[in-house]
Amino acid sequence: MKYTLEKLSILFLSLFIVQVTVAQQVEENNQSEFGDFIYRKGNMYRSASGKPGPMYWQNRADYNIDVTLDDEEHTITGSVTIHYTNNSPEALDFVWLYLEQNRFTEDSRGTLTTPIQGNRYNGDVDGGYQLSNVSGKVGKRGDASDKYLVNDTRMQVFFDEPIPAKGGEATISMDFSYKIPEKGMDRMGRLDVEEGTIYALAQWYPRTAVFDDVKGWNTEPYLGAGEFYLEYGDFEYSVTAPSDHIVVGSGELLNPGDVMSSTMQDRMEKAMESDSTVYILTPDEVADPATRLKQDGTLTWKFKIENSRDIAFASSQAFIWDAAKIDLPSGKTILAQSVYPKESDGQEAWSRSTEYSKASIEHYSERWFEFPYPTATNVAADIGGMEYPGLNFCGYESKGESLWGVTDHEFGHNWFPMIVGSNERLYPWMDEGFNTFINHYSTKEFNNGEYPADLDHTRKYVSWFNRETREGIDTYPDVVNTSNLGMTAYMKPGMGLIMLREYILGHERFDNAFTSYIETWAFKHPQPTDFFNHIENVAGENLNWFWQNWFYGTDNIDLSLDGVYPYGGNYVLALSNRGGVPMPVLVEVTFEDGTSERFKLPVEIWQRGNQWNHLYKTDKEVKSIEIDPDKVLPDVNIGNDKWPAAIYGEE
Repeated sequence: MKYTLEKLSILFLSLFIVQVTVAQQVEENNQSEFGDFIYRKGNMYRSASGKPGPMYWQNRADYNIDVTLDDEEHTITGSVTIHYTNNSPEALDFVWLYLEQNRFTEDSRGTLTTPIQGNRYNGDVDGGYQLSNVSGKVGKRGDASDKYLVNDTRMQVFFDEPIPAKGGEATISMDFSYKIPEKGMDRMGRLDVEEGTIYALAQWYPRTAVFDDVKGWNTEPYLGAGEFYLEYGDFEYSVTAPSDHIVVGSGELLNPGDVMSSTMQDRMEKAMESDSTVYILTPDEVADPATRLKQDGTLTWKFKIENSRDIAFASSQAFIWDAAKIDLPSGKTILAQSVYPKESDGQEAWSRSTEYSKASIEHYSERWFEFPYPTATNVAADIGGMEYPGLNFCGYESKGESLWGVTDHEFGHNWFPMIVGSNERLYPWMDEGFNTFINHYSTKEFNNGEYPADLDHTRKYVSWFNRETREGIDTYPDVVNTSNLGMTAYMKPGMGLIMLREYILGHERFDNAFTSYIETWAFKHPQPTDFFNHIENVAGENLNWFWQNWFYGTDNIDLSLDGVYPYGGNYVLALSNRGGVPMPVLVEVTFEDGTSERFKLPVEIWQRGNQWNHLYKTDKEVKSIEIDPDKVLPDVNIGNDKWPAAIYGEE
């Protein structure tokens, strides 16, 4: 389409007259979008700079657990002793624990709040804890109390005297048993395959709730979508299983000589020095009793993991087992390993699991923070994907791109929320969204982009942003419509960090801030405001307008290039913010001689209102102008991003 100078001059004159008329009126400004929107002031526990304050504290729970797996009755029976340290400034009369196996009963809150048509979080209803010999004792010489209260998925253990503040200690112990659910809400359970049953055990022991400086006791019930918020500590645990089972768990196997044949031990030593996958137990050996250390009875597998918030394990006689070494930036080497049934075998499927696991852990360790645990284990199970410290459960039928994606995502969770210990039950975007973001770069790097990265094309999600049924990132996971959870918890916050890095702050400023956030809050409990404050302080940018509108609202991005008009040998760009989310405006100008240049207008142009004119000075003839030329923003109207608008489809 051709524009004459006369036509352009008339258009610009008309625009100028309209804008002068509007300027004579008082236009409402957008200052409220740039100011504080939630309480973000610091205190002695959490500083205004987004760091733990000078009196920051968190409590600690160390565990000793011994359990036996019965593969005929499908039960777990065992005992737990919790050494609890109260570092808070107040004495505690009781401790709250989570009993998440109680979700699998007919009258649990989770069962009663599941829709009739069901959802991903369906679970069995014939389980639940059986408890005995409950004891709570303060110090080493205090009297033991057997007083406790169980309500749904929570348990309150009382003491004869309060646990002293600032370092007081208590011991909680009990015996427990329950039936292992077949359907464990896509987080745990059991799967029958040709060679036996795969037991994926998670939320499998009584766990302490978090007592923090923000809410005190965090006792939200376990309903379904909401995940976990747990204290850090050291774990030593043992699993007694049938002798033909292979058991893998979070942390280091302490007694390989007691449970593995000499052949398996030799292969494991080779795997610890190998960059490529080494079989510990081959597909042909799975059903051969001669490969096991014992042919009958049971074996007890002992594990240990330090500074962790949780543990999980898997057990089966059907496992193929392979492994390779992981190289960490410090020079340390650890173990990547995978266990899977023959139904999952194959180079297009789980035979690449250990390769994927190694690449994922090495990438995140190099880029963000070194992986702190001695093993990274991927387990094939009837679970879409679920993460625990150093151990994943992933779909046993996954292959190729799907298997890479779920493996990489679940291992990414070791950084959020296993290292950076946020509250998943209330703020899933602080783990799912942040993890989705780091998965983007891991996928782009793996095998030089063997598989596509989801967030390369944010505008493919525009249809969701235009739905009236969309909800905000801040919607609690057990409240949000399940059709929205993928966007509110994963994709939208992930896009938010992509925009911060690729469009708003740039790589260096963002990476400095994000890495500092991880290092600062490693093995601690950050809140949303800690994240906001820390990113702003390290990056040196007021981002209230971004947090408020993207993380705490449902408005969209719609930057518009309304027109381009000649003015004194230069050009005036008429811009508007037609969405509710202000953004800097990146502009690319292409000239008739084939060259181009870019410049960026700051977000502050929108503080005074939703229209802005920019005088662009050049001695070249402009051919076209485009905003957001790399399409980083999920702008809901691509039709107003370019001038001339009719350039789409035209020569």
